[in-house]
Amino acid sequence: MPAKGKLVYIGYRQDWEVERLKSKAPPDLEIVALPPTATPEQIMVAVADATVIIPWGRFFNMDVARSARRLKLVQVLSAGTDYLPVNNMAEMGIKTANNFGGNAVAVAEYAVMLMVSTYRQAHVQMRQLYGGTYAQGFFERWEQYHELTNKRVGIIGLGRIGSRVAKRLAGWECEIVYHDVARIPAADEKAANVKKVTLHELLKTSDIVSLHVPLNRVTRGMISDAELDLMKPTAVLINTCRGPVVDEAALIRALKARKIAGAGLDVQELEPIGADNPLLKMDNVVLTPHLAGLSIEAREKSLDFAVHNAVRVIQGKEPESVVLPV
Repeated sequence: MPAKGKLVYIGYRQDWEVERLKSKAPPDLEIVALPPTATPEQIMVAVADATVIIPWGRFFNMDVARSARRLKLVQVLSAGTDYLPVNNMAEMGIKTANNFGGNAVAVAEYAVMLMVSTYRQAHVQMRQLYGGTYAQGFFERWEQYHELTNKRVGIIGLGRIGSRVAKRLAGWECEIVYHDVARIPAADEKAANVKKVTLHELLKTSDIVSLHVPLNRVTRGMISDAELDLMKPTAVLINTCRGPVVDEAALIRALKARKIAGAGLDVQELEPIGADNPLLKMDNVVLTPHLAGLSIEAREKSLDFAVHNAVRVIQGKEPESVVLPV
C-alpha cells in the first residue's frame, strides 16, 4: 500500500524509539528516522515530502520547515514547545502539538520528590556521605527539616502536570490551592479537593509553591522580586517547567537573604547551568539537570501519541493537543 503520509523523526537517540514508532504506525504512514549525526543536507532531503516532523531541539529551524513543502504538523515529544518557532510556522499553516501529557506523570512524581528532598536537604546529606562524612551537624539543625504532610501547596498552572501533582499530594494530606488563567469546573475542584485563589494569595500563604506553566511571553519572569517578597520565609519554590519562568537573579537574592527557605529546581535560566552559578553552592537549593520528564513510560506514551496525531493528519482530521501561537 503506498504511503499517504510521512513522519520524520529528527535526532532520535535510541533504536527502540524508531522500532516503537514503526510498530504503532499503519501501513500508509512511512516512518523515517535520522540520528543526531545527520547533516543539514540529509535533514533537508528527508523532510522534503514529510507530512509530520518530530524535532529534537537544535535539529529544527525555519529553514527545515520551509524545506518541508507538505508539512502539516510539528509534533514534539515533550510538554514545552518554547524552543520552536510556533508563531512563524502558524503563519505558514503548520501546526505544532505537544505530547498530550505523555510525561505528566513523570514530571508530577519528580515535583513531589523535589518537595521532599528540599524539605529534608537530602542532597546535602548525600554529598557528605559520598565524601566520607556521616551525618555531620544534622542533629543540631532539627528546625531546618520539615514534613510534607499537611502543608499548604500552591500550584501555579493546574494543567495536565499540575493536576497530577495535586492528585499525588492528596495522599500526603496537603491543602491544595491553585492559580491558573482559567478556572476548572466547580465539580472538578471539589473532586480534586483544590481551591482557586489569586496569585497574590497563593504566594503569600503557601508553604510550597510549585510551577507548572508553559514558557511564553506572558510567563517569562513571572516569579521575580515582587513575587518572592510575598512568599513566607519558611516557603520553598519548586520549578519543573522552564527555567526562565523564574527571574534567576531575583531568586538568588531571595535565597541569600533568606526571604524564602529554599528551592528545588529541575530547570535553570541557562542550560547547561554555568559552573560559577551561585545556586550550585547553596545548601538550601536542590538542582537537577532538566530530568523530570524522563522515564521509559513517558517516552513510550509520547511516541505513541505522535503516531496517533500523525494518523489523524493523514486522514484529514485536526491534530490533538495543538499549541496555539502566543
